Amino acid sequence: MPQLIKHVATIVTLLLAHTSLAVNISAVDKALVYDVYKELVETNTTNSVGDNTLAANRMKARLLAAGYDEADIFVGGKKERKGNVVARLRGSGEKELMVLLAHLDVVEAKPTDWSMDPFTLHEKNGYFYGRGTLDDKAQAAIWTTIVIRMKESGYQPNRDIILALTADEEGGGNNGVYWLQDNHPELIDGAIALNEGGYGLLQNGQRIANSIQTAEKIFLSYKVSATNPGGHSSIPREDNAIYDLSQALLNIRNYQFPLVINPEMRLGFARLAEISPGQMGEDLKGLLKPTPDSEALARLSKIPSINALLRTTAVATMLEGGHAPNALPQTAAAVVNVRMMPGSDPEDVLSALIDAVDNSDVKVEFQGGGRPSDPSPLTDEILNAVESATEEMWPGVAVMPTMTTGATDGAKMRNAGVPTYGISGLFVDRNDIRIHGRDERLLVTSFYEGYEFLTLLVHKLSK
Repeated sequence: MPQLIKHVATIVTLLLAHTSLAVNISAVDKALVYDVYKELVETNTTNSVGDNTLAANRMKARLLAAGYDEADIFVGGKKERKGNVVARLRGSGEKELMVLLAHLDVVEAKPTDWSMDPFTLHEKNGYFYGRGTLDDKAQAAIWTTIVIRMKESGYQPNRDIILALTADEEGGGNNGVYWLQDNHPELIDGAIALNEGGYGLLQNGQRIANSIQTAEKIFLSYKVSATNPGGHSSIPREDNAIYDLSQALLNIRNYQFPLVINPEMRLGFARLAEISPGQMGEDLKGLLKPTPDSEALARLSKIPSINALLRTTAVATMLEGGHAPNALPQTAAAVVNVRMMPGSDPEDVLSALIDAVDNSDVKVEFQGGGRPSDPSPLTDEILNAVESATEEMWPGVAVMPTMTTGATDGAKMRNAGVPTYGISGLFVDRNDIRIHGRDERLLVTSFYEGYEFLTLLVHKLSK
């Protein structure tokens, strides 16, 4: 869930309530999108025992039944269970093609951890429950249904529309977007891509904002380690590998990376300032001055969800040390997880961590991570379409450009030169977000409204 939008709900208390709208889709569409959703949720696509290829082939069968030519559907992947499905709805060619991207794989879900079978779609108390109901099989089902209904209705877009449902976005070593880019780049080399990463936010039944993700931070891993000759614990000394490491980690905790605000996030913060009452609104305005107000920045930096959007962050996540309870430690090491701002360099982060540690006896080493990715430009084409569709669906709800602090396949698409935007129109309760968690769920109304919104958006971008 984009962190900026999570924080909006905390500080907005004076907004008008937006009452629930009746979902304006046909009975045929409603039945179809539900059926596709159910089939996907009930196809286990976990890395351990799931079969992504089975899900891909099931979607292929639906596309063929809707009238797609076999030549316009591709199923393949790096391994037998790691298949991807890519289908092309042919348009007039006035504009370059558009990719509708979602992933079919899901994180693990142990039935013993859930209050119900995670691989059965349950409808209960106004929610759909099941692994992947939000991440990411709702969007996969919606995209699939949209291109099926376009084909069945004879709709010809002004550009080819590509449906790409992929494997291993959640991990597993066989990422579908990477594999397609390396082996069949022509299939997903578009002028624009729509992906997960942007959600709507509900608080107390009120719609707060509809976000559009233009960038994401990059996952990096660093090892911080200290060594020492050690000795008998009955004769302690001041030099101690655990103490040295502990001080190094405290130094990293206290270090702040420089402020970075890209143009898209500047617009997001400006819109957040407009609807934020009191000190928060004033601080956001101060942040956006040509020279940011230092006191405003200090206050905003104390809020974790805002601070994560202002700069690169580093946090210790794993720890090990010592070899015996009665011996002075010879080694101590920690993993420091970094979420790097777009446009930054891992080597610069390494230098900053070494400077923060400030101890030549403590080693800091880069262990690897994601590939750096620049933000997608927020063009008039995409912003106007999202704003127009949002206003038609939910009058008065703001569109909020944002950056995710987690990771999606959007960064991979951006690195291949395809501007990618996270947008779903799926509204979720900011106080109960269960992505990757127990009893994952999505409001039934949000699912159908998301289908209506994305159908409207795709049409706006293809006519």
